[in-house]
Amino acid sequence: MSDSVADPLSFSNVRERRWYKHSGFSSQTAYVATAFVAIAALVAIFAPHFLSTGNLLNTSKNFSYIAIVALGSTLVIITGGIDLSVGSTMALVAVVTTIVMKALAGTAVAAVPYLGITLAVVCGLGLAAFIGLINGLLIAKVRLSPFVTTLGMLSICRGATYVITQGRGQAPGGPQVNTFYAVTDGRLFGLPVALVYVLVLALIMGVVLRHTRWGRYVFVLGGNERAAKLTGVSVSRVKISVYVLCAMSAGLAGILIAGWLGSAPANLALGYELKIIAASVIGGADLAGGVGGPVGAVIGAALIEVIRNGLALFGADTYWEQVFVGTIIILAVLVDRLRSREPE
Repeated sequence: MSDSVADPLSFSNVRERRWYKHSGFSSQTAYVATAFVAIAALVAIFAPHFLSTGNLLNTSKNFSYIAIVALGSTLVIITGGIDLSVGSTMALVAVVTTIVMKALAGTAVAAVPYLGITLAVVCGLGLAAFIGLINGLLIAKVRLSPFVTTLGMLSICRGATYVITQGRGQAPGGPQVNTFYAVTDGRLFGLPVALVYVLVLALIMGVVLRHTRWGRYVFVLGGNERAAKLTGVSVSRVKISVYVLCAMSAGLAGILIAGWLGSAPANLALGYELKIIAASVIGGADLAGGVGGPVGAVIGAALIEVIRNGLALFGADTYWEQVFVGTIIILAVLVDRLRSREPE
């Protein structure tokens, strides 16, 4: 028999990937996106008010605050770290921003259009960057555990918030307060401005992660830190930068919530840490590092909000949200683990 004749016992499809393991089908983000569409469809069927314009706008606004911070949290998780201080950072930055706004109201700065608001927001984001810098230095340079370091920072920031406010909420003030509300709780192109921020930040993050050297370093660091060092990656700089960006995303979200509420209460974002980390993990970020992205973070945050909104529309106890979110986290990780173990 000629060598050119195909062996009838050979199989041309051996070692080929199955259809559901190709491209977008193979990621946890794709599975979660499918779950999001299915759950949203069920809620829409049994609660027709879910698809009303007002409810959709409120839902998109509510999930945006979690999504913004989840983007920053995902960066940290990709490197194999974790940041538990994001909720407290949100509160402290919101409080400081509103206090600076009121402090500048009676000065010459208030006479310059937009300057008072700009300085207040810069001070708030600067404080957030400083918090992230401290976290990053302790973790990257002193080599403390990310869990312990950020848990301690959680307590420091929350305690500082209560000390500054004595437990009382701080409302934005000054002659430019309406402008502050417009840029934090207004609408752009008919969409809540918070949602616009999410979409822009997610796009920027996606481009940076996939098309820049720094983005590649973030993934390399999460995949194998020792190998990253041997290839010349400045591990400390990358680690510090992701914690700074994570804290700044929390600061931005805190400022936006202060504009939404018209106040910055001392207990703002209390317990948000778990929701934010949950959004990242549900969206596909691996706590072991090396995996994650902006699309997953946004979808994870949206899924959590749809569950909460659905429970509210059904008149159910909203505390069930925690049960459902915890279940989805376990299922998402379990499905991903089973998929990765399946032989090719």
